[in-house]
Amino acid sequence: MSAIVHLAIPAGDLAVTVKFYTDIFGCTLGNREEGRWVDVNFWGNELTLHQSEEQLPNVRHDVEMGAVLVPHFGVHLCQDDFDAVKARIAAAGLDYIDKPYRRFEDDKYEQETFFIADPNNNVLEIKAMKNPEVLFPVI
Repeated sequence: MSAIVHLAIPAGDLAVTVKFYTDIFGCTLGNREEGRWVDVNFWGNELTLHQSEEQLPNVRHDVEMGAVLVPHFGVHLCQDDFDAVKARIAAAGLDYIDKPYRRFEDDKYEQETFFIADPNNNVLEIKAMKNPEVLFPVI
């Protein structure tokens, strides 16, 4: 078994947030405790959404592309999956926090990235790397 990341986050209204992850991101569901939490297959990682009242505060930090919201989490996708997620976002009429943007052009780290919030204001960064092998080369 490879290493799988587990992340648990507040989901606000669990039913609404589950719909976002399944309909917009195309994720599937796993184990759950009805009305309390549900595991989401977040591209091979375990994202646990917890029914909650609270939202995480976010602040902006300066990086080369501008000020990005922190905290955030996300995933690196192949270009086809990345484009499919963008198409579902457009079809749903959702707004980006930061629209798709190409970073590090003509560099080995070139990528397209965008930021979007789920219904409970958890911020996600979704990326498509031009050369994914440069992130963590096989040793």
